[in-house]
Amino acid sequence: MHSNSLRSVRSMPAIGAAVALAAGLLVTLAPAAHAAAGADLPFTSVEAESATTTGTKIGPDHTQGTIASEASGRQAVRLGAGQRVEFTVPRAANAVNVSYNVPDGQSGSLNVYVNGTKLAKTLAVTSKYSYVDTSWIAGAKTHHFFDNARLLLGQNVQPGDKIAVEAVSTQVTVDVADFEQVAAAATKPAGAVSVTDKGADPSGQGDSTQAFRSAIAAAQGGVVWIPPGDYRLTSSLSGVQNVTLQGAGSWHSVVHTSRFIDQSSSSGGVHLKDFAVIGEVTERVDSNPDNFVNGSLGPGSSVSGMWLQHLKVGLWLTGNNDNLVVENNRVLDTTADGLNLNGNARGVRVRNNFLRNNGDDALAMWSLYSPDTNSSFENNTISQPNLANGIAIYGGTDLAVKNNLIFDTNALGSGIAISNQKFLDPFSPLAGTITVSGNTLVRAGAMNPNWQHPMGALRVDSYDSAIEANVNITGTTITDSPYSAFEFVSGGGHGYATKNITVDGATVRNTGTVVVQAESQGAAKFSNVQATGVGAAGVYNCPYPAGSGTFTLTDGGGNAGWSSTWGDCSTWPQPGQGNPDPDPTRNLAKGRPATATGSQDVYTPGKAVDGDASTYWESTNNAFPQAWTVDLGSSQAVRRLVLKLPPATAWQARTQTLSVQGSTDGSAYSTVLASQGYRFDPATGNTATVTLPSGTNLRYLKLNVTANTGWPAAQFSEVEAYLN
Repeated sequence: MHSNSLRSVRSMPAIGAAVALAAGLLVTLAPAAHAAAGADLPFTSVEAESATTTGTKIGPDHTQGTIASEASGRQAVRLGAGQRVEFTVPRAANAVNVSYNVPDGQSGSLNVYVNGTKLAKTLAVTSKYSYVDTSWIAGAKTHHFFDNARLLLGQNVQPGDKIAVEAVSTQVTVDVADFEQVAAAATKPAGAVSVTDKGADPSGQGDSTQAFRSAIAAAQGGVVWIPPGDYRLTSSLSGVQNVTLQGAGSWHSVVHTSRFIDQSSSSGGVHLKDFAVIGEVTERVDSNPDNFVNGSLGPGSSVSGMWLQHLKVGLWLTGNNDNLVVENNRVLDTTADGLNLNGNARGVRVRNNFLRNNGDDALAMWSLYSPDTNSSFENNTISQPNLANGIAIYGGTDLAVKNNLIFDTNALGSGIAISNQKFLDPFSPLAGTITVSGNTLVRAGAMNPNWQHPMGALRVDSYDSAIEANVNITGTTITDSPYSAFEFVSGGGHGYATKNITVDGATVRNTGTVVVQAESQGAAKFSNVQATGVGAAGVYNCPYPAGSGTFTLTDGGGNAGWSSTWGDCSTWPQPGQGNPDPDPTRNLAKGRPATATGSQDVYTPGKAVDGDASTYWESTNNAFPQAWTVDLGSSQAVRRLVLKLPPATAWQARTQTLSVQGSTDGSAYSTVLASQGYRFDPATGNTATVTLPSGTNLRYLKLNVTANTGWPAAQFSEVEAYLN
């Protein structure tokens, strides 16, 4: 996102695709009834920590600002000079891409060995494109530690062969290696206009900008051919329409520029395919259009088979891009988003792409100026976004996020965020139906450093306005989330509702804290959600601000493994610590969601559970009976209530007549204590103690008030509930 806004939250069974790590290979396993999550990729990745090494393994680590925390799998291998990591080749290949880190300010190389024989070619490594600082983004630290370097081996290798990389003189931390069988360079299509015929220099020494412009002008309605070679452009292209730009393959035809197409409009019919654009972006400057595409390609366009690297953003799309298809691309090492549909996207399909090491949302739809509509992100694989979400939907109408694989999100983000955070106006909030289906999230979610606030693997966020769209979340797999699986929050701290949410069919494995992290008022129905290895408790249900309302979880059946509730809203559950033991001295009602049949002016229900005896709830005047209710979060053996009024002597003594009711589900209530009068006197602290019968178990505590001798309304400054 191009925004200086605070990217944080709170100012304050049908089973989808599973993921297995077998011998360090990331593979997807899909039941027959469901599409596999993630892209169909032309390469196979092998984690360095699963290979043979003479170096030092680092991680796992989820701490923001560490090398291991940004690594795939949160682990990597650190090599000193002369040390190596040796990979067993998983497939037929003739090329390798290595994700690596070197210390800030350093450069060097990796020797490459095939079955013990050293190649003449080396892999250059550098910190030039790493260690990005974005001080204007609250909570950001130096990040973007890794980079990618690729090499054609010059020979074919087979499964079981050995490829090793060895640090020459500089310390190198190796994360993962991608093995690929790269096809031979394609040949020029008949009738195409070659950029070399217009004077382009395939050695990369000369400036080929004008040659590209001349070829585009000459090839209207046809194809511009980019032969194998390296081409340097010194300024962006514009006026691109009704033309195909085609290369010999993304390993063969390489354009070196940080700004490829920059145009606000186009009549469309632009097709970009099968070449690489590699930039020189080393810092994130949001005012600079340092993007592969900045603006519009026009209706009916496509982008396919591209390798995009070292840019600010891969595609920052504004204006008319109706029915655009973006597929089968790789977007690596961007300092901001991989792709952003920045309003007015209609019928756009972004599918089967691979994104790694993006410095903001890897894929985003942001409905600025006008809504993104009827568009989708489908079957993409996203690895290691290091400052935001894997996929983010900020507003828009009838959008879909389907069958994506997202892993190792790092800071200030979730695997998937469905949000009404607007950043700027005019903004179009979520509307219609938002479909989130068949996605797999691995090690997704992070700690928000602004508030020491955990962010779930999948987040629904009423940041700037209530969620009015229908949000349908189905067939989700969440594995090894460091914190929660599903989060519902009003991230701006205003307490807007997250509602109209359905979660149906989810497998949650080894979540660090809770399955459901509910921090806003609202409601969601859960069906067929199966959880194992829950770290702390099944549910954290603590809407913020206190008194803003309740979050209702409806059990649709088929749920298992997450029935417990975190019992203390004054603390965050920490990964793996379990639910705290009942504390008889703790006020169970403090900070819990409270509601009432009526309130007078600013004297709202939450004032009775805010821990401040000088503030109070007052019901609608002259309208007895009145009721006040608090949700304790889970069924509790409450034995004592302490009812308070402000202790100031200005409050005259009075008697309030009330009964106590309880419920375990919030709908069926039974009488715990019959109606009687309770005396409040400033001389004795203006408190009344209510002893409940043994055997009382309730989650929802309701006080029904029928009379008050001191004022024509019910009044409480604090309602405290205790286990003894």
